[in-house]
Amino acid sequence: MKIYLDIETIPGQSEGLKEEIANSITHPGSMKKPETIAKWEKEQKPQAVEDAWRKTAFKGDQGEIICISWAVENDKPNVVMRDLDGSERDMLETFFAQVMKSIPRGRHQGIEWVGHNIKDFDLRFIFHRVVILGVQPPFQLPHDARPGSEFVYDTMTAWAGWKDRISLDALCKALGIATKGTELGGEEIDGSKVWDFVKAGRVHDVATYCVADVERVRAVYKRMNFITEEADQKAA
Repeated sequence: MKIYLDIETIPGQSEGLKEEIANSITHPGSMKKPETIAKWEKEQKPQAVEDAWRKTAFKGDQGEIICISWAVENDKPNVVMRDLDGSERDMLETFFAQVMKSIPRGRHQGIEWVGHNIKDFDLRFIFHRVVILGVQPPFQLPHDARPGSEFVYDTMTAWAGWKDRISLDALCKALGIATKGTELGGEEIDGSKVWDFVKAGRVHDVATYCVADVERVRAVYKRMNFITEEADQKAA
């Protein structure tokens, strides 16, 4: 049984994280003069700290999940999300509970997770967060699956191989599938912009984008495996 999955993440919100990052960033070693260093500290370091902090959105030990969307086989995608003041732990527990409800009894051991860069990002990020938050998944999270695993189908590696990469957007363009942002009227959005949307109070738009990515990855999977609408109907 296939479950198509996508998550959206934000930079770490823990108190003191930005200060910790700021303390780790120093001026370029080529700078020697005190006045040059002072100028860099004032004019360039704040942006360097901001950039480094934003990158924690892609690290499960520091960043957080703001939204999860998934679809079982050909069913309509589901989504769980939270506001900034909402509980990530509660959201993960809701996600696991809803997935279990949608899986036929006894089938939770045979899930094949499908996504774009799902092995190295989505599944691993979820694994990191549940370990940190102490949330035990009711089913296997194959975050360390080996190439060719029956439990994970990664559309990125299936297309580009294990040593190369391709973005979901680029792959959708190549296959004539609706690209990112079309679900928001053409507004530009990707993982690097999710925090800007969340900060602006647009979590529901992030959820819409997350759901659309699940639909995109399902369409990509079917194209790559030559699954036609007729074959889908027969399987149903």
